[in-house]
Amino acid sequence: MPEHHGLNKQSGFSAFCRYGHRRQRGDRFGRLFDLPPVFTPAPVLHAIGVQGGPMDGGTSAKRTQTVDVGQIFFGQFVDHDITLDVSTTLSSVVSDEGQIENARTPTLDLDCIYGQGPEAMPFLYHGQGDFKGVKLLTGKDGTAADQSANLAKNDLTRTSHGIAIIGDPRNDENRIISQMQLAMLRFHNKVVDQLKAKYSGGELYEEARRVVTWHYQWIIIHDFLPAICGDAVVADILGNGRQFYCAEDNVPFIPIEFSVAAYRFGHSMIPQRLQIQKGKPAEDLFGSKLGEGFAPLSSPKGVVDWRELVDTNEGRSVQKAEKLDSDLASILLALPFISPPDIQSLATRNLLRGQAFQLPAGENVALQIDRSDPEIKKVSDAADVLAGKASTELASGTPLWLYILLEAEKIGRETEVDHFDKAEGLGPVGARIVAETILGLIELDPRSFLAQNRSWQPDDGVGVATLGEMLTF
Repeated sequence: MPEHHGLNKQSGFSAFCRYGHRRQRGDRFGRLFDLPPVFTPAPVLHAIGVQGGPMDGGTSAKRTQTVDVGQIFFGQFVDHDITLDVSTTLSSVVSDEGQIENARTPTLDLDCIYGQGPEAMPFLYHGQGDFKGVKLLTGKDGTAADQSANLAKNDLTRTSHGIAIIGDPRNDENRIISQMQLAMLRFHNKVVDQLKAKYSGGELYEEARRVVTWHYQWIIIHDFLPAICGDAVVADILGNGRQFYCAEDNVPFIPIEFSVAAYRFGHSMIPQRLQIQKGKPAEDLFGSKLGEGFAPLSSPKGVVDWRELVDTNEGRSVQKAEKLDSDLASILLALPFISPPDIQSLATRNLLRGQAFQLPAGENVALQIDRSDPEIKKVSDAADVLAGKASTELASGTPLWLYILLEAEKIGRETEVDHFDKAEGLGPVGARIVAETILGLIELDPRSFLAQNRSWQPDDGVGVATLGEMLTF
């Protein structure tokens, strides 16, 4: 096969095979693959991601057939549970990702909900009564924000300046994720009510947290990951083990191929408008009702009815996510709250961040995980067409994030073994990175149900098994 678009086999000493290099540290980021970084001139990255450019999907909807739009925001919630990089920028090269501190615990333990617990963060919990240090506070329990009682009961508890009092401030950055945070707080409190006849005090809190966290992990494994990565990939990893996410001393870590590239798939699947209440008009994602993050709920029209966004036993017609492809909603390519204008495009920001982290070309990662040459070439050719100048603009390979989007578009999600559904979910490279990382984070957490009781299934008087059931419990 001729050397084409980053398809040549790599040999020699990788830029990341250096003395003292460590891939796995629990409070740091790491790498899955020791591969050389791809380089793309910055003007090319800007041209690819600019509003009105080749990644601009416009305003018309192109919906998936199988993925509820609520799953995409749940993916954002999961991201906030496991990663927080507060030190890097788009313009600084990251020469050693092992020095970047992850401000979140790299486990699916819901520390974005529970913080550091009622002793270290008592302001997140009831401060008196039978549920002192057990139930989590919501706006219904009192808020200092300037709101009516009706709005407060459907909001997070807040300071007098409107700042949400929650475990991770990012879960207030838009109304959808803010309402998901509220739904998870309510889920915990309802589980407390289910368990209060058997437990009390600190024991009640610990048991409720375990029950909530195990159901959350179950839903990630059996609902979220199959929808995004495909049943075939998830079943293969659970049955045959992880091939690439391998942690020294069983200490979980966050790979940058996951956090900077593969897990940013959701940016392609976010719609420009969302209908969050039955029979009501759709609202702009960054409009006054949904887009004003880090602010108190100001209108009843901003209250999310999750039965409209995720499948539940009510059988409503649920809004689906946008197709997973190389198109992004036009509004995401000119984010109004970002400056300067040349980096307002979310696509451009993702491409620049991948370059700053010295990510490898998507083609080289695909070769590393044994994808076929014809399959890789199909994605590479699509990247050439998108860049506009065949095999010249992306001569050294396709940026990993862009490769993963194009792979989803041209190859698709392996819904069943050897059956691929184009644009319904992640393709082989993206699915392998995402599913191995998330399953690894759960398996390597000694508190998870996979570590303590692999035969456990939803029960404990709760028994929710899907995202819709959890958010509406």
